[in-house]
Amino acid sequence: MKKRALLSVSDKNGVLGFAKALEALDYEILSTGGTMKHLKENGVAVTAVDEVTSFPEIMEGRVKTLNPMIHGGLLAKQDDEAHQAQMSEHGIQPIHIVCVNLYPFKETISKPDVSVEDAIENIDIGGPAMLRASAKNHAYVTVIVDSADYGQVLEELQTEGQTTLDTRRRLAAKVFRHTAAYDALISGYLTDLSGEQFPEQVTFTYELKQPLRYGENPHQKAAFYSRPLGSDFSIANAEQLHGKELSYNNIQDANAAIQIVKEFNQPAAVAVKHMNPCGVGVGETITEAFNKAYEADPVSIFGGIIALNREVDVKTAEQLSGIFLEIIIAPSFTDEAKEVLTKKKNIRLLTIPFEQHTKDAWNTVSVEGGLLMQQPDTYGFDDADIRVATGREPTEAEWEALKLGWAVVKHVKSNAIVVSDSQRTLGVGAGQMNRVGAAGIALTQAGERAKGAALASDAFFPMDDTVEAAAKAGITAIIQPGGSVKDEDSIKKANEYGIAMVFTGVRHFKH
Repeated sequence: MKKRALLSVSDKNGVLGFAKALEALDYEILSTGGTMKHLKENGVAVTAVDEVTSFPEIMEGRVKTLNPMIHGGLLAKQDDEAHQAQMSEHGIQPIHIVCVNLYPFKETISKPDVSVEDAIENIDIGGPAMLRASAKNHAYVTVIVDSADYGQVLEELQTEGQTTLDTRRRLAAKVFRHTAAYDALISGYLTDLSGEQFPEQVTFTYELKQPLRYGENPHQKAAFYSRPLGSDFSIANAEQLHGKELSYNNIQDANAAIQIVKEFNQPAAVAVKHMNPCGVGVGETITEAFNKAYEADPVSIFGGIIALNREVDVKTAEQLSGIFLEIIIAPSFTDEAKEVLTKKKNIRLLTIPFEQHTKDAWNTVSVEGGLLMQQPDTYGFDDADIRVATGREPTEAEWEALKLGWAVVKHVKSNAIVVSDSQRTLGVGAGQMNRVGAAGIALTQAGERAKGAALASDAFFPMDDTVEAAAKAGITAIIQPGGSVKDEDSIKKANEYGIAMVFTGVRHFKH
């Protein structure tokens, strides 16, 4: 009796050659629908599944392989006497090879105008059932879900007459990863439709983008995975035009840089080191914006990541090329700019579609034994309930400085303080255990430039010492959430020094 192979694929890539090779090895080919038509038209002898089941496809093809004649052949233990007796009794023949891939659910729901009905119709039932049955029974069945595996399977069949248990187990594991990812996309889609924010179980799926040389440190192994249907405005979906492979730390820093630069509508440049901004600048042109970011902290920018929200022209490229930078991210680069920058062998040039400022619906952070989920912090200045808490209101220039500082401070590790004027950051105090300590760092970095500048805080002042330090440094305007039991002390101190202080009512912790 011939061995049997069941082929039913939505991705026809390579399946004809695979079927012909199996036919040459004296396999009987079973198939359905479009795959059967494709094989027959190209000269492969095919047995229709409904000939095996003696039951026609029904319900628009929803039911065709869900039949004991198929699943008995997939699940039978081929060396078990009782199983063999039952197969003989019911006329069931074993199936030795299964090659199935699934309805294109991910591709369907990625369409912007997809209907719910179309999405539901692209949920495969029979395919996953056959894959899971075959993978469970991999002691006897070779199951293939990826056309990239055709070659190895054929090589083993042609040289050894059968696949090895190691190969079958590897392919079975791949199947269960595949069906788990498929189900994760379906469950996520339906959960979103139902409006549940925190269901009793949550499952995400990610696809390997690239192995990394190492993680945060050389002794740590690492890899980069991207989320299917994740934000286009992301490092995961960036196009790399030039330079060596991204590292773990590059990816973290680059992600931080693009989250900051998208806060700005006017030409803006952001320099990042260790996931904190070391310089942010805005201007009439992208060259001016970059120069402002550079002037903000010409020391820390060395070896940093730069994100710009306008095309990089040759003038800007010449400015960028004068500094050692790890990565430059922009919507695009002119040919002349690329010619200047690619003279540096290792610098990475990345492009991201800045017109698509979408974000993933949730931020996730792993902790030992668990996962934290939260909505992204998209709350901006225009969303806040702004209240001037002091006797003096900010001047027009101070308002612009406060807005810039407020846009940046939410991206700085807490406790965070940012000193800025209307066009650039002047000092950044990040990740300190107390607020006055963060202010001390930012004010020291700003130095004389702090005179007449604005100060932004990611959270309220627990006491008036930060206002005191700001006043002594020459700060004339402050923006902070307010909400401390000692707000009145800070307001009194600000009035004492003639500082305009604005409350937003919104905290921007970033841990």
